[in-house]
Amino acid sequence: MPEQREASLSHSAGGIDPYDALLLLSFGGPEGPDDVVPFLENVTRGRGIPRERLKEVGRHYFLFGGVSPINAQNRELLDALRKDFAEHGLDLPVYWGNRNWAPYLTDTLRTMVNDGHRRIAVLATSAYASYSGCRQYRENLADALAVLHAEGLPVPRVDKLRHYFNHPGFIRPMIDGVLASLAGLPEDVRADAHIAFTTHSIPTAAADTSGAPADHTQDGEGGAYVAQHLDVARVIADAVHAETGVAHPWRLVYQSRSGAPHIPWLEPDICDHLEEAHGAGVPAVVMAPIGFVSDHMEVKYDLDTEATAKAAELGLPVARSATVGADPRFAAAVRDLLLERAATERGRSPERCALGALAASHDLCPVGCCPARAPRPAAAGADWQGPAEAPAPAP
Repeated sequence: MPEQREASLSHSAGGIDPYDALLLLSFGGPEGPDDVVPFLENVTRGRGIPRERLKEVGRHYFLFGGVSPINAQNRELLDALRKDFAEHGLDLPVYWGNRNWAPYLTDTLRTMVNDGHRRIAVLATSAYASYSGCRQYRENLADALAVLHAEGLPVPRVDKLRHYFNHPGFIRPMIDGVLASLAGLPEDVRADAHIAFTTHSIPTAAADTSGAPADHTQDGEGGAYVAQHLDVARVIADAVHAETGVAHPWRLVYQSRSGAPHIPWLEPDICDHLEEAHGAGVPAVVMAPIGFVSDHMEVKYDLDTEATAKAAELGLPVARSATVGADPRFAAAVRDLLLERAATERGRSPERCALGALAASHDLCPVGCCPARAPRPAAAGADWQGPAEAPAPAP
C-alpha cells in the first residue's frame, strides 16, 4: 500500500529520495477568445494549416467563450496533489507546465532549475500509450532541456512516471461514474442500457505502433493503445456487473477525429455508434470517456454537445459518466506512482498496483516505443542521452 511504501523511503530536504520535485505536464488550452487561434497555431505548428482554417477549427472553443476547461482542471489537480502530499507528510513541490499554452513547459522547467531542482518526476495527463499521449510529451521534454542547456543552465534529470491506465486510483473513480450514470437513467431503460467507452481516435498507423515494439500490430488492430483501453473497459464493465447484478453490453468507440479523410483512423465514431445502437433497438447508452483524465474540450464538446445532440435527434436517452479529474483517489494514485518509482530508482522492487489482465506499464520507454514518423530526441527513454555535452544532473 502507498502508506507502507512511504514509510520505507527516506525523506530528504525538499523531497523524497531521489526526487526533489514533481512536474504536472499537460496539453494546455486557451483562456479567452484572443487565445484560441494562437493556441491552435501552437498545436498545429509545422503542418501549414491556414489561419482561416484554424478559426473554423476553433469554433468549438468559441462556443465556450474561447476558454478551454483544461487549465482550470489542472489547477484543481495541482491543489489535490499538494493537499494529498501534505496530508501524507510528503514534502515535494509540485509545478505545472504545458506543451501548447502558458504556463509553457520550457518556462516551468527553467523556474524549477532556478529553484534548485535537479531530479524531477513527471506526470503527464495522458494515461495510455501512443505517440501523441506519451512520446510527443517526451520529445517536448527533450526540446525544453536542450533550451536550458543552450542557456547555460543546469540540465535536470526528468523521469516520466509510468502509464497509469490500469492503476486502481484511476479506474475506481470511473467505475463509480458509470454506476452513477446508470442510476440516473430512467428506470424503464436502465437495465438494458449499453455502455460506450470512448477515447480519442488516432490514425490506425499510429495505433498499430503504440507501446513497446512487442506490442505493435498490423492492419489497424491498434497495438498497446487499443489493448489498454479494451482492458480498462472490461474491468469497469465487470465491476458494474458485480455491483449491480446486470451485465451491460459495451463497446470501445472513438471521438475527436481531426485528420484528413483519406487517412484511416480508429472507428467507430461515437455518433455513428449511437445511430447504430438506436437502429438495433438499444434503449439507452452511457458514454464513459475512459480515454480522458478530465472534462476538457473534447469531452465538453464532442460528448456533452455533439454526441448528446445526436442522441436527442434519435430520441435515444444518454448519460455521460464523469472523468477522474481531481478525484482524491487519483491524487493518491499519483503519490503511489511517485513512491513506487522512487523505490525502484533506489534498487528496490515495490508492489506495482494494476487491475485487469495487463501488467503495470514500464518505467522507462524502450527503444522503438510509440515511434514518430521522423526520429527526434525524446527524454525519459532508454535511448535518451541528454542534450549534447550537457552537464550531468546533480545526484
